[in-house]
Amino acid sequence: QVQLVESGGGLVQPGGSLRLSCAASGSILSNYSMGWYRQAPGNPRELVVLISSGGSTNYAHSVKGRFTISRENAKNTVYLQMNSLKLEDTGVYYCTLQTWSMDYWGQGTQVTVSS
Repeated sequence: QVQLVESGGGLVQPGGSLRLSCAASGSILSNYSMGWYRQAPGNPRELVVLISSGGSTNYAHSVKGRFTISRENAKNTVYLQMNSLKLEDTGVYYCTLQTWSMDYWGQGTQVTVSS
């Protein structure tokens, strides 16, 4: 079993920044991807970014150049630095850890971009 604990959400004005963190604990295999999805009201959950155990990244087009993911393998932790936030970045951000056999999810953290 894997547990994911997210932190760092909140309210920010357009153009502002936030940093999300996600720490994984439990029975974690050595080869896995971690990252973030988000869900806005009335919309399906969508990929924000994933990072592999080797450091390869896959960003959604809408966040490229504004969001940066980083990973501390020794701590099983990922960080998402979000800059130049837009109104449309509002939503619940879910941390995920993905192995060859299972996908694990955090409870989600709210990010609200509003003036």
